[in-house]
Amino acid sequence: MQRSHIVRPAAMFWGLAVYMPVGVTYLSALLLLVALLVAGSGRERIARLRANPLWWPVVAYVAWTLIVLAIRPHYPETPSNLVHGLRIAATLLMAMALARDEAMWALRGFLLISALNLLLVVVFYAVGGFHIWAPLRGVVMEVGNKSISNALLFSVVASTAAVWGLSQIAAHRPLRALPAFGLVLLLMAVVALPLTSRTSVLALLLVLPLVCIHQWRSHLKALSAALIVGAVVLGAGLYQLPQLQQKVEVGIQEIEKAQAGEIFHGSMVIRYFMYRDTGRMIADRPLTGWGIGGWTEQWHQRGPALFADSNMPHNDFLWMGAQGGLPGLLSLLAIMVAAVWQAWKRPDIAGRYALAATLIALIASCVNSALRDAQIGLALLWIAMVYLRLAQERQDPEPWRDLWPGRRIGSESEASKRAAAPG
Repeated sequence: MQRSHIVRPAAMFWGLAVYMPVGVTYLSALLLLVALLVAGSGRERIARLRANPLWWPVVAYVAWTLIVLAIRPHYPETPSNLVHGLRIAATLLMAMALARDEAMWALRGFLLISALNLLLVVVFYAVGGFHIWAPLRGVVMEVGNKSISNALLFSVVASTAAVWGLSQIAAHRPLRALPAFGLVLLLMAVVALPLTSRTSVLALLLVLPLVCIHQWRSHLKALSAALIVGAVVLGAGLYQLPQLQQKVEVGIQEIEKAQAGEIFHGSMVIRYFMYRDTGRMIADRPLTGWGIGGWTEQWHQRGPALFADSNMPHNDFLWMGAQGGLPGLLSLLAIMVAAVWQAWKRPDIAGRYALAATLIALIASCVNSALRDAQIGLALLWIAMVYLRLAQERQDPEPWRDLWPGRRIGSESEASKRAAAPG
C-alpha cells in the first residue's frame, strides 16, 4: 500500500470503532493522526484546512484556551481538561483535513458497523437475550454515557434514513421511502427503549422537522404537509412508548422539585443545579473564567455535596464559559454553529445529511457533555464532521456517490481534482 493510501483504512477504522469503548476510539483517533502525518500531501491538507470556514473559529478557540491556561490559575483537573479541550479541536481538524475519498471510507465504516449493531439489537431482543460481549453491552442496553453515545449515533443513522426517504418522496417515489421511514421508527424505538436516551429522542424530534424545512423551504404547501404528516407519525409512535413517556414525566417532576429546593439523585435535578451554579461562575468571571480545570473546584464550593463527584456540567458551552469566560463559550459555540450553517447553506441532500448530523451534535452539546466527554465526543463529533466534510465538496454535485464501492472510485489524481476547497 502506498503511503498516500494509508489514511483510508485509518479513517474507516475510526468509523468502525465509534460504538466501541472509549479506549478503542482513542486508539483509532491516534492511528488516523499518525496516518495523516506520514501519508504525505501535507501542503494540500494544510491548504484545505485554511480554506475551511471552521478554521478560524477553531484557531480562536485553541488560542483562547492557551491564553487562559497561561494567565489563570491551574488546578488538579487542568491537565485532563486541557487534553479534552484540545482533543475537540483535533477531532474537527482531522475530519476537515480528509480528502473526499478518505471521508467516504470513514462514512462506510460508520454505516456498516451501525447496520451490524442494529441487527445485534434486534436479534438480542427478538431471541430473548443472550450473553453480550462486554464492549458491546452499551449497544443493547443502558450502561452510562457510552449507551448515550451509541443512542446519539443511532440517531444520526435515523436522520440519514429520514433524509433519504424525504428525497424519494420529493422524487415522487413514495414506495421507496417506506423502508427508510420504517428504519427511522425502528431506530427511535431503540434509542427510546433499551438505550432510554432522552437526549437522542429530543435531538430527533428537533432535527427531523428542520430537515423538512431545509428540503421544502421554497415550497410552503409541501413543507406544511410534510410537517403535519411527520408530527402525526412521530406522535403516534412516541405515544406507543410508555417507558419514554414515564421518563419525560419523571424529568419534569425532578425539575419542579429541584426548583423547590429538593436535592436528590436525578438526571434533571443535577442538571438544574449544574446549570444554575455554572451560570453564576460565568457571571462572576465573565472575561477569562476561572481557568482551565477550574469548573470542578468551583462546583465543589457551590454545588450540593450530594453531587460533588461530578466533573462536568452536562453542557459543553457552560463548561467552556466557566473555564474561559464568555470568549471561551462563544468560540466553542461559534464552531458548532458554523458547522450547522455550512450544512444549511448547501441546498441538496448532502447538505441535509450534514445538517442533521451537526444539529444532533449541537443539541447533544447543549444538554449533555457531547464534546467534553470523550465517550461521546470521540464518536459523535467525528461522525458529524465527516458528514460535514462531504457536504463541503462545493464543486461536487454528488459527494455521497459510490457510497458502496461497486467500482473503483478513481485514481488518487482524479480524487484530488474532485476535492474542492470548502467555501
